[in-house]
Amino acid sequence: MTKTIDQAVRYEERGTLAVITLNRPDKLNTLTEAMVQGLADCIDTATASREVRAVVLRGEGRVFTAGYDLTAGEYADWSNPYGAPSVEPRPGAWDPVRDWQFMGKNVERFMKIWHCPKPVIGQIHGFAVGGATDMVLCCDQLFMAEDAYIGYAPSRIFGTPTTMLWIYRLGLEHAKQFLLTGEAIDAETALRIGLVSKVYPAAELDARVEEHASRFQHIPANQLALNKLLINQAFENMGLRTTQLLGTFFDGVTRHTEEAYRWAESFGEKGFREVIRERDEPWGDYGERRRR
Repeated sequence: MTKTIDQAVRYEERGTLAVITLNRPDKLNTLTEAMVQGLADCIDTATASREVRAVVLRGEGRVFTAGYDLTAGEYADWSNPYGAPSVEPRPGAWDPVRDWQFMGKNVERFMKIWHCPKPVIGQIHGFAVGGATDMVLCCDQLFMAEDAYIGYAPSRIFGTPTTMLWIYRLGLEHAKQFLLTGEAIDAETALRIGLVSKVYPAAELDARVEEHASRFQHIPANQLALNKLLINQAFENMGLRTTQLLGTFFDGVTRHTEEAYRWAESFGEKGFREVIRERDEPWGDYGERRRR
């Protein structure tokens, strides 16, 4: 069974596996409204399938995903589920409730991965950055190509993690190390600090992930569901929901500071790539890692 949703997300069933593929390789699989909704729909499809015992989430092309698509056309297409009477806003006014509802809708859809009663394996090749981490850290396990990296560069300006699973997956020291700086995490480091389960050569990653995920068919589905629920509940008892509420709200705040306004305005003055280069150059990572 193969199903493509809005051309942005591909769903396939291969025996006991559901393979969900982000399918905008020409745009580095940057996330749009269609992709986030498509992902949520695919998780629902896998959850409802009698044959599927585990889910693999991967990306088409040279990277897993470069995070949210911030280009003007795509960003303008994001829907907001909140409507209520309001006055005409003055120029530059920010409605925190509308913003929270807008980003919170994405969190709810990403968290379908967390709530799926079947194991979901995230497969990271190339890189997963920014908003991509809000999504992929919801997976039950992460497998990574040995030349890949992951990180939340918006920590430097213009964002905070919304699903905010970093602290729960890494602990205090490493969460602060990588969120206060936004530094990119290479595969070797990700394995050492416990962020990912396995690291493989890029050419072997597909096969290794599918081999691992296929083994779940030998465990009763209800056993898997109960164990996943038990583990997740422990983290929810630690305040995950409250952390996500704050993370989503603070994300809006960081995009509406004076510094953030000036930073976004500089895209038109300097160009997107130059602004991003200036953000990352002091740290020598992301796009700047290839220049050194």
